Amino acid sequence: MQLNAEMLLQGYANGAFPMAEASGQIYWYAPDPRAIIPIGNYKPSRSLRPVINQKVFEIKLDTCFKEVMRCCARPRFAGDETWISEEIIRAYCDLHEIGLAHSVEAYFENELVGGLYGVALGAAFFGESMFFEKSNASKVAFHYLIEVLRKNNFQLLDTQFMNDNVERYGAIEIPKAVYEARLIEALQTSCRFEL
Repeated sequence: MQLNAEMLLQGYANGAFPMAEASGQIYWYAPDPRAIIPIGNYKPSRSLRPVINQKVFEIKLDTCFKEVMRCCARPRFAGDETWISEEIIRAYCDLHEIGLAHSVEAYFENELVGGLYGVALGAAFFGESMFFEKSNASKVAFHYLIEVLRKNNFQLLDTQFMNDNVERYGAIEIPKAVYEARLIEALQTSCRFEL
């Protein structure tokens, strides 16, 4: 059965998310421990602050969701494989159409140069992937994601697995049981996704 928006919603509500293998086969994951970024703890690095303050990038929400996904799906180096298959792109675009998947986009001279996408359910945001084609573009997009989440009282920012990239944004690991309790609580509140 092909991945669809309803399956994605069920998965996220139960603490699981999909990733595709090189073959196109999709598997569901619910890691233990789980990586999250405490929304209130994030602070932009000292080197990033001038880039934010000088408004080097124009930030937009949800204007080219599919393009952001396609950019995130590109291999990052020779021989790299992507977990973002065409089936995954279609399902998340359907989720975007019903207002539950979102992109934060960074533009430089009217050209998309960085961004990220994820899913918003209740007061939880599930960060999926990010990309950049110009230095600092994805970092600024992430900064504005945090602004959106704080302004709209989101409670949980899920980053799934710990890695160097999310660690630089202040990610921590929590036990799966703790994550699931926080998720249940976050799903009971409704939040808007807007700047």
